[in-house]
Amino acid sequence: MSEKKQDIENLGRRHFLRNSAVTGVAGAGLAGGFGAGALLNSRQARAAGEGAEAVAPGELDDYYGFWSGGHQGEVRVLGVPSMRELMRIPVFNVDSATGHGITNESRRVLGDSARFLNGDAHHPHISMTDGRYDGKYLFINDKANTRVARIRLDIMKTDKITSVPNVQAIHGLRLQKVPHTKYVFANAELPIPQINDGRDLENPDDYYTMFNAIDAESMEVAWQVIVDGNLDNTDADYTGRFVASTCYNSEKGMTLSDTMRAERDWVVVFDVEAIEAAVAAGDYRTLGDAEVPVLDGRKGSQLTRYIPVPKNPHGLNTSPDGQYFIANGKLSPTVSIIAIDRLPQLFDDAIAPRDAVVGEPELGLGPLHTTFDGRGNAYTTLFIDSQVAKWNIADAIRAYQGEQVNYIRQKLDVHYQPGHNHASLTESRDADGQWLVVLSKFSKDRFLPVGPLHPENDQLIDISGEEMKLVHDGPTYAEPHDCILLRADQLNPSRTWTRDDPYFAETRAMAEADGVTLETDNTVVRDGNQVRVYMTSIAPQYGLTEFKVKQGDEVTVVITNLDQVEDLTHGFCMVNHGVSMEISPQQTASVTFTADKPGVHWYYCNWFCHAMHMEMTGRMLVEKA
Repeated sequence: MSEKKQDIENLGRRHFLRNSAVTGVAGAGLAGGFGAGALLNSRQARAAGEGAEAVAPGELDDYYGFWSGGHQGEVRVLGVPSMRELMRIPVFNVDSATGHGITNESRRVLGDSARFLNGDAHHPHISMTDGRYDGKYLFINDKANTRVARIRLDIMKTDKITSVPNVQAIHGLRLQKVPHTKYVFANAELPIPQINDGRDLENPDDYYTMFNAIDAESMEVAWQVIVDGNLDNTDADYTGRFVASTCYNSEKGMTLSDTMRAERDWVVVFDVEAIEAAVAAGDYRTLGDAEVPVLDGRKGSQLTRYIPVPKNPHGLNTSPDGQYFIANGKLSPTVSIIAIDRLPQLFDDAIAPRDAVVGEPELGLGPLHTTFDGRGNAYTTLFIDSQVAKWNIADAIRAYQGEQVNYIRQKLDVHYQPGHNHASLTESRDADGQWLVVLSKFSKDRFLPVGPLHPENDQLIDISGEEMKLVHDGPTYAEPHDCILLRADQLNPSRTWTRDDPYFAETRAMAEADGVTLETDNTVVRDGNQVRVYMTSIAPQYGLTEFKVKQGDEVTVVITNLDQVEDLTHGFCMVNHGVSMEISPQQTASVTFTADKPGVHWYYCNWFCHAMHMEMTGRMLVEKA
């Protein structure tokens, strides 16, 4: 080991960071990769994994984990504690395996936003009843194109996508917890002119953003609330009345330096009951072509309260006992503990905004997100320190009141620069304190090199005992931003489709209008230059092994999989036409394309289904126009 490297390893993390040139806001802790985790040698790192709980071949995991697929715009399903990837659910992306973004059914879900080829999926959250996961829906946002999607967890398919008007960049997303998930709460992060049609381009004073509530069943935007500053992360309480959001840009700055002028920013708290009453009373306006009720929640409004907290806060998390909102400091080494039972007094103006803060423990450099074990302890990621801090909430409150008490229970090195973390069942009443997932933004030296673009690192930590134990590293791709864990018994996915599923209801209605019975008919319906080809599939054969069209025809192929055996999926791929799709047992799927080139064009099953799978083919014969 070189003398220089040995000297670096002998430095404490804080001493090194505070005395290096990389401690500026934009580069702190990144340039050299010298979080304390980087000091572990490979033998120590391997030893850390020896306590991993093995899930043997053929055994099932205890938990489902749903990971945001980041820049891929998808959701990934993992088993925990094995950390095996079980499935990928396409949401805002085009997926040639399943045909999402290609099939007619998925393009109807995408709607007008099908024109976007990218997504930036951040925060997956599962619907609740009485503060407990009900396994019905998972919701996730697209920051890149200002959308919110819903996934049906029975079929693991995206069934609704909503584009949110009047705002840009949906970031923070959480759900109403009680009495059930009536609303999906979604923060628009970046202020824009109101209305954003070319006016006020050079006048940031007239830029605003909004807090948005989306009806979880209809997926229509129910109402929007204009706020001061910007909005970052959000969470809801266990009464159904309050939702809180962090603001890191109270200055409404247009540049990095502008966003850091104020010594404090704030948490804005929304009174959902007051907002609903204002909407019912007609105390709102609409903007532009959107018919969504827009309410004024800027300072002085009866709909909101602004609680000052240290500058540039980021994460906002609700403790599972329903007592506290935790706002994470980012540029402050602290987190702010807000007592939810004091919020009614705050809205009655009986206390000052800072009186709602009952604790502000100092945890380390760069606190971003906090999760909980259900035993009174909180776990906060420290981005710059590359650590997770375990701390006790009650002790932190006692320390804030002046007692001499050590509220920090442990700090664990993670690798490297952690963002979100998530403990099992932590966003529900049932937080069980078994597992903690830390999603690290950098992996540096943890895996075999794969070129300049490194994988990121999801780490699994055992929190069932008094000490946190790192048990697993998992390389992952394209900035998986956040995750959520629920017990396996809280989810009941379908094994095969039901024939009356609403996902393909419009395709079924089209067949009925054509006089076609999807389960039995193999036929071609011609309507001018529109041709609809209906066929069944049962391993290893399509119901039609050839059909004939004319050059320039718009062809819609509709396939119904008659197999009833689970896991017997068929596919349809038309060669040289950019067409492929999945048809799982008892599913109907359809795709539309133009037969623009005369000749013979083969189609084949692209999901292995049978010993004679390679022979499951057919021909499209295209006559010259």
